[in-house]
Amino acid sequence: MSTSVRSGEFVQQWRDWREQRERELAEPYGWLALVSLDWLEDEPREYPGLPGRWWQDEDAAYLDPKGAEFSHEGEPVVGVRRFELVNSGAGTRVRTGDVEVEVARRSGYLIRVHDPKAPVLRDFRGVPAYEPDPSWVLQGRFEAFDAPRPTTVGAVVEGLSHVYTAPGVVRFAHEGTEHTLTAFNGHDGGLSILFTDATSGVTTYAANRSLAVEAPAADGSVVLDFTRARNLPCAFTDFATCPLPPEGNRLPFAVEAGEKLPHERQG
Repeated sequence: MSTSVRSGEFVQQWRDWREQRERELAEPYGWLALVSLDWLEDEPREYPGLPGRWWQDEDAAYLDPKGAEFSHEGEPVVGVRRFELVNSGAGTRVRTGDVEVEVARRSGYLIRVHDPKAPVLRDFRGVPAYEPDPSWVLQGRFEAFDAPRPTTVGAVVEGLSHVYTAPGVVRFAHEGTEHTLTAFNGHDGGLSILFTDATSGVTTYAANRSLAVEAPAADGSVVLDFTRARNLPCAFTDFATCPLPPEGNRLPFAVEAGEKLPHERQG
């Protein structure tokens, strides 16, 4: 197969990936639908635009519908509902009217409203990206730690931190120099790498980008496809609490591949 054919296939696969990515971003209750973020307090209280009363204690978040209609996982919420969640883990959603209220634990508990009429979602016009260049698909090697390491990282929200499990590091070479990135657990046995580089704050979002890596082969080899480096939700909205890359995950060169600074953050 000729290089031009292989290159054409690569570009088409990247375009398919990008279309799917933008469809996911445009989902009516996705990240672009966020319109608020509030931290729960120890005493029950109401929040602007939301029915019911909300609060937290050391272990859980609570909702008292106070006669309003709520549902959780398809079932009506009757009486006080308790939500005990994993810190820095997945949240859960409660529906009321046309909106979904996400409950999540980020040290303390928070609630975020996803509204399909959100201005950011309404005005979404895709994500700027570098043109796909196969030279940014690099070979690497995963090296596992003796035991997975809980790793604390900062967040885009001042004073907040996240704790993730790092199973090891990925080593790779770029222009003859070896670089090492701490990897977190990803989906389906894969890895997730948060990083910044010399484009961060210039042509790409300053705080972070994310790279999904498929599960390492038996010999530890992995593929780093930087053309699929993605923005985290905080690149689009102020109502996200995204993690910052772990110490050492700033690359000293410009990764001119993957997603650029979103339209929503330009100007």
